[in-house]
Amino acid sequence: MTRATGSLSREAGEGRGGAPAALAAARLRADALRIAGEVADPEIPVLSIADLGVLRDARVAEDGQVEVDITPTYSGCPAMNMIAVNIETALDAAGIPARVKLVLSPAWTTDWMTQAGRDKLRDYGIAPPAPKASRRALFGMDEEVACPRCGSTETEKLSEFGSTACKALWRCTACKEPFDYFKCL
Repeated sequence: MTRATGSLSREAGEGRGGAPAALAAARLRADALRIAGEVADPEIPVLSIADLGVLRDARVAEDGQVEVDITPTYSGCPAMNMIAVNIETALDAAGIPARVKLVLSPAWTTDWMTQAGRDKLRDYGIAPPAPKASRRALFGMDEEVACPRCGSTETEKLSEFGSTACKALWRCTACKEPFDYFKCL
């Protein structure tokens, strides 16, 4: 399918009877990505897996099942099994047979989060990771972290780990409120 016109190319089978099948597969893939993308993260339910950038791709296999690729936020993420079950359940409810594949390479990064996801985190009271975080974040040298409640950058890290392993516990010295910070990875 070409992006510019949205029409099927000759290579996809146009004019040889393959066009209807290719079009149906493209629609099925798009529907599967939309439905799977609405699945909420079980640890941060205000975020969808599309917001997080965990949903990578989908394709229609020869057996007619949709294969959905997801990448964990980190290799030991306990939420991935639940996410896979929730994707399969959502697609099954829509009448789409599916299986979920865990894709580990390339590794997930907070740069894959959408801006809408970052905004949802902030509104929920979790400081979002900075986009395009520097290499300093890999060594625990966090950039300036703004309080999601008052916006002050007068903040301090209390613990490397917060309510989940992908978050750190911080405190705002201006409003005195503790908050989670979604770590840059």
